[in-house]
Amino acid sequence: MDAERAFARERRASRRAALTRRKGRLRVYDETQRRASGIPARLEIPVDAIAGTVEPSRAAMFDGAFRPGKLARSRWERVWMAEHRGTVLPPISVVRVRDGYAVRDGHHRVSVARARGALTIDAAVEAG
Repeated sequence: MDAERAFARERRASRRAALTRRKGRLRVYDETQRRASGIPARLEIPVDAIAGTVEPSRAAMFDGAFRPGKLARSRWERVWMAEHRGTVLPPISVVRVRDGYAVRDGHHRVSVARARGALTIDAAVEAG
């Protein structure tokens, strides 16, 4: 029930933002826009530094602030409940881009972390 309410709250915020055009769709980065890659390092990164995605299929599931769309609901609620129970989730996978990080894997975890007010998130970061 808590996950359903949290999802509904995030969907309302997404619709309000769309109406005011404050945040557009999730930004998609081309692989050529990222910095040179290396061996991924496990770091704790600021959630606010995550600027977009490298997966175009995920851009339709979230808005520019990583608020979920309808397509993300079931997975989003499962991730929210897992985090609520204290389950340790695997780190997200990100690549460095010119203005922060772009998510390769872990879009739902980023969305839930933002919704829960997290300041940082564990990530496997490709070094630049």
